[in-house]
Amino acid sequence: MTEAMSRAWRVLATGLCFLTFGVGGLLLGLLIFPLMRALIRHPTARVAAARKVIQMAFRGFIGMMRGLGVLSYEIHHRDRLRRSGMLVLANHPSLIDVVFLMALIDNADCIVKAALTRNPATWGPVTAAGFVFNDSGAGLLEDCQSSLDAGSNLIIFPEGTRTPRSGELLLQRGAANVAVRCGRDITPVRITVHPATLGKGEPWYQVPPCKPHFVFRVEPDIAVTPFQGQAASEALAARHLTDYLTDYFSMETRHVSA
Repeated sequence: MTEAMSRAWRVLATGLCFLTFGVGGLLLGLLIFPLMRALIRHPTARVAAARKVIQMAFRGFIGMMRGLGVLSYEIHHRDRLRRSGMLVLANHPSLIDVVFLMALIDNADCIVKAALTRNPATWGPVTAAGFVFNDSGAGLLEDCQSSLDAGSNLIIFPEGTRTPRSGELLLQRGAANVAVRCGRDITPVRITVHPATLGKGEPWYQVPPCKPHFVFRVEPDIAVTPFQGQAASEALAARHLTDYLTDYFSMETRHVSA
């Protein structure tokens, strides 16, 4: 197959994958989750079941993308994700990073935009799974604390949005605030994709010249106690931790650029 034919196929296959994602989310919201609400009365059990359904659906979606030749991937130290109550922080080079992480992590929770409740393809899953919404204001930290205390594995992208193509990371302080104020060590996941794809502002049909390869590295935990002990306040500790995380995740970006 020539390079042009390969690229044309990946455009078609990517479109098929996105169509499947949208239809699948719609069917989950209209059929599966209403049925679960009728059959599972206990809210906690219902949320856990919804998250398992989403995890399995995302695993199937990733398998579909790999099977169609849209992408390839590898995962390092996946065993570090087999715990509960983790605060998982990751850089965010691609639109589908969260799909991979939620497929890998059991009982995954994440901070999502409230606007997703107005999207027909996402409103069902995000509401059934009890995800934390980012518009809860002062209550956001309490929601994160409750999620972690309940044993959920909370996924946060400290950048708040996808990394720009320039590769320059600009981390918001929210993720560090959660770690410091909740007293939770960080489970970092470094994500790289080469060539870059589905980045910020890029349409789905703008596929790279060759098949992108994703690499997920689950690194050893980052302890928050040193940052808490060396700062005069929680706010200052969060600032120092944000600076540290910026350098930490930028190392991966610089490595890929090189």
